[in-house]
Amino acid sequence: MRESVLEVPGARLRHFVRGAGPVLLLVAGGHGDAGATDALAARLADRYTVVTYDRRGLSGSTVEEPERTTVAVHADDVSRLLAALTPEPALVFGSSLGGLVALEFAIRHPGRVRTVVAHEPAAVQLLPEPERASAVRDLLGAREAFEAAGVDAALRRFARFAGIDPADREPDAPARARGPEQVRNAGFLLRYDVPTLPGHLLDLGALKGSGVRVVAGVGENSGRVWPRRCGELLAAELGVPCAGFPGGHNGYAFRPRGTAERLHEVLSGHGEQASAPGGGTGGSGRPAAV
Repeated sequence: MRESVLEVPGARLRHFVRGAGPVLLLVAGGHGDAGATDALAARLADRYTVVTYDRRGLSGSTVEEPERTTVAVHADDVSRLLAALTPEPALVFGSSLGGLVALEFAIRHPGRVRTVVAHEPAAVQLLPEPERASAVRDLLGAREAFEAAGVDAALRRFARFAGIDPADREPDAPARARGPEQVRNAGFLLRYDVPTLPGHLLDLGALKGSGVRVVAGVGENSGRVWPRRCGELLAAELGVPCAGFPGGHNGYAFRPRGTAERLHEVLSGHGEQASAPGGGTGGSGRPAAV
């Protein structure tokens, strides 16, 4: 595995490259840095050149003006990062906030991407009322909980509305200890990323006309949470496949082995239809990734 830092306007992006084959970028959700996708990357590196990174403001990446951070800025970061690594259009998997970033990247830089798999993207614009208003209350309520009571209270809110079930995991899935760096990352998410989500609008017409292959992903055990609904509605809006993935909203971290195999199937064009919705919504009160 090779670690590098890329200078981009207003930030430095720490990233990691491992494996060989077509370039596949993994974009974590919430306050997830490159480490959040390590287990998934390790199980894909025999088939892909896997790129993981810390979004600006997280862990080993810096940011000069955090208040100017938006989904579009993250998407431009992805474009510059991939341009520095390969002249060919890449493959991208993103989950939750990472899924939204991946979709915006496809809209803004369609020549740089071949396929986007967006797993339960945090695209609240897709939700009909009153679901949209409820989702916005969830997001802003988590930020208010952070301001009033700190990171733990906010992450418990996330866990409830995203249906996170830490017991829904592979036996050998690594459990990351939440140290000071992860607390700082969560603070950055809540201060700067979360407030931009309710107002971010994907140009769905541009996405349809981009020529990029888009696959919507949903957690097979996500139940009826609104992030899953975003994935289903994205598929319906674009007329694209909706692929079921192991586990729930955090399946890429909790079920990396199964997710790697499913993602390879989807990227290869096999088995894109989603499974029926799972029954449990988790709601354990444990930290979640948005």
